[in-house]
Amino acid sequence: MSDHEQHPADTGWHRWAPIGETLDSSGVLEGLSGMSVAAFGLQPLAPMLVPEKPRGGELDPSECGHCRPSEHTIWQDDEWRVSAGFAGPSGLPFIGAIAPRSHVRLEDAPIEVLAGLVPLLQRISEAGKAIPAVARVHFSRWNDGSARLHLWAYARPAGMMQGRGAILPFWEQCLPAMPDDMMRENLETVACALAAGGGEAFPNR
Repeated sequence: MSDHEQHPADTGWHRWAPIGETLDSSGVLEGLSGMSVAAFGLQPLAPMLVPEKPRGGELDPSECGHCRPSEHTIWQDDEWRVSAGFAGPSGLPFIGAIAPRSHVRLEDAPIEVLAGLVPLLQRISEAGKAIPAVARVHFSRWNDGSARLHLWAYARPAGMMQGRGAILPFWEQCLPAMPDDMMRENLETVACALAAGGGEAFPNR
């Protein structure tokens, strides 16, 4: 077989994935404001009301969910932590939340904290690709749910060209949840790969 001849990807995740099935996208509507998923057409622009409601942890940092010790922390070091699995099994091989251990915003985070972010993203990208099913790891930042600096990592399955780019989080909401044991194995893979470069895997176990 030549290097350029394509063939179906064959990992545990790919054998489980509902290839060829039309997925239910109705749940995506719950997380979108004013977008029709079926046609990806915009609804009429809604009134823009201010002041906006405070984000989580904006008025009281003690209410910030990212700040609390959690069984879902799969890795941490002195400055950063990576959490996963808090919403239950996902349809993607890996989704992780990346946050500093201190309650800071992007606008006021100390430079010594920010200096560790890009090397960490590099490590997470490589750790995610240690899962056999994964081709790429995408990173996203939305600033509307929590006032604390945090980013998301989404692992795109190998060969899933429909999931390239910003559409991947929508696919994640449509895919069925992978089996628990598959998710646990993937989280172990990512956590151990991160810990190999420093920090601690599953610190709250």
